[in-house]
This record gives sequence, structure tokens and C-alpha cells, in this order.
Amino acid sequence: MWRAAIVLLGTLTCASALAEQVRVGEGVYRPLYRNEPDQPVAAFLLDETPVTNEEFLQFVAAVPRWKRSTASKLFVDDHYLAHWAGDLELGTNAQPDHPVTHVSWFAARAYAKWKGARLPTLAEWEWAASASETSAETRGDTNFLRRILNWYSKPASTGTQPVRSTYKNLWGAWDMHGSVWEWVEDFNSSLVTGESRADSSLERPMFCGSGAAGAADVEDYAAFMRFALRSSLTARSATSSLGFRCARDLPRDPPEDSL
Repeated sequence: MWRAAIVLLGTLTCASALAEQVRVGEGVYRPLYRNEPDQPVAAFLLDETPVTNEEFLQFVAAVPRWKRSTASKLFVDDHYLAHWAGDLELGTNAQPDHPVTHVSWFAARAYAKWKGARLPTLAEWEWAASASETSAETRGDTNFLRRILNWYSKPASTGTQPVRSTYKNLWGAWDMHGSVWEWVEDFNSSLVTGESRADSSLERPMFCGSGAAGAADVEDYAAFMRFALRSSLTARSATSSLGFRCARDLPRDPPEDSL
């Protein structure tokens, strides 16, 4: 409980404090399927690491409606913060410097809003995550893609690890792969979900063998895995391997006539 008390004392200034963020340069996100147009991505700010248990604890202490015992079941499922010892206690299964998991999309968005930020879009996250340590885009880099697949092959039961445990990419972002899966703002926008299969107006291919024939890069199996995961989620989902990080728009220069 001593940790919770310290956190409660610090929450008055927490929301105004900016998390360490890195600048992701502009680029082009190339969707998984060829029938979807390339999407330009403007430069933006992205958290250097996934949000940690300690950071999310500060949030729920400051915004009690998001405590495990009080969060509305409209916005979280029964697994919400299941690894914590209590509403304001992390316990031994949730180390302070490990990425927070067992959080729903609703909860992640609420945290981001509290921080004056937002969740990255799918295009932003995929563009940022496509960078290796030395290159902004790794499409066709078989060694990098193989490394991601090796990370993805580890069972979720192995647990989380401290942030900054994998690698820092060209933009300065840590753990884009190899740590936890991450929520994005429009997580269910690219593939048909279970709730929308009856919608005949949707003609996007499902994640399946026949759908792979239309893929822009059939060798990027890691991308198929991410899209399959996203298509299986609902906004209430909270799993042991799913976390998030925040993004912000870059400040815009004032118009010249206002100077």
C-alpha cells in the first residue's frame, strides 16, 4: 500500500507531465493488401516505450472510475487488470517497469486522453514499427522479419519484461516488437470482424489462405499475425500480452500572417 500512497500524492501533476516521446518522421504506410491504397503518414510524436504498470497505476489512482473494481463492464471485460494485486496495488505479477497489459481499448484511450495524447492510428503504428535499428522501412528485409517472427513465436505465458529490453529503432522507439502487442486507435478498421461479417457492403478480404493471395508482401507473415489479432479483438478485450503506447500530433507552425 505504501506505493499506492506515494502514487496518490503525485497524481496532481502527473496528467500535465509529458511522457518521453520520440519524433517519427513522415513516410508511407503500405497496407497489407494490394487493393488498399498507400497511406501517407505525417510526422508525429510517439511514446518511447509502452505504458508501464507504474504509469497506469498513476492514472487509475487519479481517475477512480477506471479502477478494476469500479470500471464499467461496458468498457472492460473480466480480465481487466487481472494481474494486479488490487485496485491500487501492483503485487508480484505486475512489475512497475513492465508494460501494462490486461487493458481494454477503452481504458487505453482514456489514459491517453488523461495524458493529453491519443492512441496512434494503425497506419502510424505500422509505419513506426517498420523501422529497424538502421532503416526507416524494412519491407523485404528477411532478417528483420525473421527476427520479429521469432519474437512472436514465444508463448504469452512467458510473461512481460521491463521496457527497453528489446531494441531501439531508427526513430528512437523501444520495444515496437518483441515485448507486447499494442492497441491502435482504428484496430478493427482493416479486416472484417465477427460482428461485421453479415455486412455485404464490406469487400475486404478475411485473414485466410485465399486472402493472402492479394497481399502486398506474402512473406511478411508477422503483419498477417498482427492483423489477425486485431480482427479478433473487441474494444472491451483485455489480454495478458496486449498493451499500448501514446501518440501526439506535432505542434503546427503558426500561419505567416499571424506572426
